[in-house]
Amino acid sequence: MTDTSRLLRAYDEQLRTDAETPSAVSVTRLGPLRLVTFLGGRGFVTYQDLGGADEAGVRALVDGAVAHFRSDGGITNVEWKTRGHDHAPGLHEALVERGFVPEEAESIMIGEAAALAVDVPLPDGVALRQVTQESDVRAMCAMQDEVFGSPPSDATANAILRRQALDDGMELWVAEAEGRIVTAGRLEPVPGTDFAGIWGGSTRAEWRGRGIYRALTAARARSALARGKTLINSDSTEYSRPILERYGFHRVSTTTPYVWTR
Repeated sequence: MTDTSRLLRAYDEQLRTDAETPSAVSVTRLGPLRLVTFLGGRGFVTYQDLGGADEAGVRALVDGAVAHFRSDGGITNVEWKTRGHDHAPGLHEALVERGFVPEEAESIMIGEAAALAVDVPLPDGVALRQVTQESDVRAMCAMQDEVFGSPPSDATANAILRRQALDDGMELWVAEAEGRIVTAGRLEPVPGTDFAGIWGGSTRAEWRGRGIYRALTAARARSALARGKTLINSDSTEYSRPILERYGFHRVSTTTPYVWTR
């Protein structure tokens, strides 16, 4: 079995379970689907596979998921998380016909944590640290909203603070310079698996290309190893994918979110 096949199998078997949604408020099963509700009126659809459904079966699953979330007036948006390697006949068409809009595809990257846990020099005046205080969390999330071009909102910070209260091992890391956060990202060790995920990586445009994101990623990898996690996974943009590839990570598949808004 090639490394890519081995890593993809580990991803499907270990991560496409309840481990994927640790902060869920509720989870409803609909055949192979997991219909997840989060705080803030967010719905989420995921699954390990579609159970071999044909095109008609896929359409029925989409209809059932849409009906489930439409019946909850508190849900304002729903993300259906697709993976490029799934057998899913007619899924794109069924989602688009029911009002879902595909967003930019990302690469599912997996590799050895030890390969990332290297020494990366930081520019003068830049320092890394973990953050736990509410004021730091809100500053981190505000920076990420700005970098990702999202409207300023308390929603992300509120969700992260709720995750912190669960004490599930999530770590928040930032790089600071001149008294402000310039890079940030999360580490999410997944209980009962070999994995820790690195998520939310973002760097202010004027600070990119200086090795700060690489250093933040290395710090998270060292922490993952200290927690006994040997594999790192990430849904990576075209900015972060090449960085991970330099350290031997494999692009095992792609993931594309389809988003429905009430």
